[in-house]
Amino acid sequence: MSKPTLTAVFIAFLLTSSGAKPNGKNKKPKQVVPAIECDMRAGKIKLPEFIVKCPTNCMESKEKVYGTGVFASISSICNAAIHSGVISNSGGKVIVMKMAGQANYKGSLSSGVRSLSLHNWRESFSVSVGKPKKGVIYPPTLVFVTPKPTTLKTDEPKILPDSMVSPVTEAPETESTTAPPTTTPVATPTTTAPPTTTSAKPRVTIHKVREAGSSHPYFSSVARQSQSAQGKGPMQAFRGSSVYANRFSPRTNTGVHRSESPTIRRQPHVASASAAFSRVQPQSERKQHTPQSNPILDPRPDSTEYEHWPYNFGQFSPEPEHKPPSVTSHGREAPTETNPFNSGFSARGHKPTARAPKLPERTQGDPNCKVDIAFLMDGSWSIGKRRFKIQKDFLVEVSQVLNVGTAGPMMGIIQYGDDAVTEFSLKQYSSSNEVKSAIDTIVQKGGLSHVGKALSYINKHFFSDANGNRGGAPNVAVVLVDGWPTDRVEEASRLARESGINIFFVTIEGPDENEKQNVVEANFVDKAVCRTNGFFSLPIKSWFALREAVQPLVKSVCDTDRLVCSKTCLNANDIAFVIDGSSSVGTGNFRTVLQFVANVTREFEISDTDTRVGIVQYTYEQRLEFAFGQHNNKADLLNAIKRINYWSGGTSTGAAITYAADQLFSKSKPNKRKIMIVITDGRSYDDVRVPAMAVHQKGVIAYSIGIAWAAQDELEYIATDPDREHSFFVDEFDNLYKFVPKIIHNICNEFNSQPRN
Repeated sequence: MSKPTLTAVFIAFLLTSSGAKPNGKNKKPKQVVPAIECDMRAGKIKLPEFIVKCPTNCMESKEKVYGTGVFASISSICNAAIHSGVISNSGGKVIVMKMAGQANYKGSLSSGVRSLSLHNWRESFSVSVGKPKKGVIYPPTLVFVTPKPTTLKTDEPKILPDSMVSPVTEAPETESTTAPPTTTPVATPTTTAPPTTTSAKPRVTIHKVREAGSSHPYFSSVARQSQSAQGKGPMQAFRGSSVYANRFSPRTNTGVHRSESPTIRRQPHVASASAAFSRVQPQSERKQHTPQSNPILDPRPDSTEYEHWPYNFGQFSPEPEHKPPSVTSHGREAPTETNPFNSGFSARGHKPTARAPKLPERTQGDPNCKVDIAFLMDGSWSIGKRRFKIQKDFLVEVSQVLNVGTAGPMMGIIQYGDDAVTEFSLKQYSSSNEVKSAIDTIVQKGGLSHVGKALSYINKHFFSDANGNRGGAPNVAVVLVDGWPTDRVEEASRLARESGINIFFVTIEGPDENEKQNVVEANFVDKAVCRTNGFFSLPIKSWFALREAVQPLVKSVCDTDRLVCSKTCLNANDIAFVIDGSSSVGTGNFRTVLQFVANVTREFEISDTDTRVGIVQYTYEQRLEFAFGQHNNKADLLNAIKRINYWSGGTSTGAAITYAADQLFSKSKPNKRKIMIVITDGRSYDDVRVPAMAVHQKGVIAYSIGIAWAAQDELEYIATDPDREHSFFVDEFDNLYKFVPKIIHNICNEFNSQPRN
């Protein structure tokens, strides 16, 4: 072969082999994983699918999670991943995939993270292990949804909430971690500023105020320029639709559906001798108002509370938004009002001077009646206009006798019909006079008497920190019912009781013998009230006699010693953890045990008056790590658990049980449930039967958790009967976390199964 031919062959060989060098230079680019914080919600990231890295200790942040498996996009990505078991509390990579919103997100407790339920949300997401599939490269940077402006004018076009912006489908080209402002369909306030004229139709202003996203669930009060001169309180702006309706006659919410109510119930009682307040009364009232009724039935939309409060999570209390009534339905004009529905923002150039100067009145109230009370008032059509007014007068008088104030009773009102609506929350008014003014503005909403639905509403939303729930004050719900409920109350009331709500029923003109066939649920009062001993129910024979119930009702709700439903499975315990610190456990596994103890503890309400926790560590000897009441808030308690040092030694479980009884349960409060949780990884060097029997006889509920080499027979001796509900075994320490929800469930199930008489 000639020299030129050899040269050509060598060059060809170099060219063909240059693309397959084993030095790795031409491998696929490495995946860049952006880091996020624990509070990052999926709805804030405008990508359909992406990968992120979560930090450590997100469980301690208590960021909210909604759903199981599929989560609402307001959920924390990292805590959703921990809840799903994709990562642990030590953090890690997570792949997030967006999907359409759902109608129902079911909450659950998993991996130590409590997920909440949610009725619906506009967008969902799922999480999976952060290991990209072969050949898939996720965006190296995150594109965030542009936040909406902090100030809005009430005549602006509708602005979509943050997470309603459709996620982009292409990878971001910029290295910036914020989305360009041009990609969001948000109108700039300066480009659509309305003229400063005052001749705009009020109903247009109403619509714009609600859709623009004001800072309160519904701002729609009358704001005449003369209001400040008349000295009206600034809090009237919160009840605007009612104020506006009461300034004109007749009311607007006597709507078209009223004609249906006679066929629903009360018909058998038409022949009653009472002419003024008989069951036939609502029919005559309907006839009087039909010619001027508003075709819009209710000044509030049909959408439920779930569809509104999470959209502004953390900004205000979770109350449903109310639609103000149409101005034209009143049959008269208000030419002197430049903007009859003041949103609290500067509308058409006018400053909200009526709200600024005067602060809410605050009083101390009656310190002997420190309770948080929700009154559920019946707003159904069957009650009629006059009886609804009697009900309002009754609530006004109750508020005066209670002496509302920050150091005494605090009061809120929910009106129920087809749905429940918060008229005002616990924190809105701090004096009886303010409560009286707020009650005067309430307008009947109509519908059926869905008491069960109302009880579900208060259980899920009303008694919250955002609404002014004080924690140390017992929760009381007083349900006023005209006749009987039109739905079932048993399940909703059971859940409310188990949440610590003391339910009272005030039934006016209950069903007679002829009407009992129309009652949806027999013995509905006994199924709903806190206890069936008669203390929590007040039957009233007629509306004329309702006023006589004021003093007895106030006396009952203020008797805190008898409000037994305030105690729940989460706030009524003294819990002692007896932890094996023997040599066979080892330092790493001991930290795993402490994490398990912290996960269990985190589920309880911790304070000196709620659940208290003490810990004993044992080997051959015993050591009191801390006693009941030594750490009276959850943060201090969790830090104290984290600081416990591993001891190392032998295993004398029987002596440790006796030590816990002497050092902890001998100092337990009489009204506390005594719970002992023993954790061990091997057979005891001493007898456990006699010590266990001794604590059982003292009323201690004992749980035993065995790991690896623990003896099954000893676990059963330690545990309270039945063993299957109180004794658990895992083959290795890393699986301890699986028993957290089971133990909480068993503790609560045992507590809630107590008789209600």
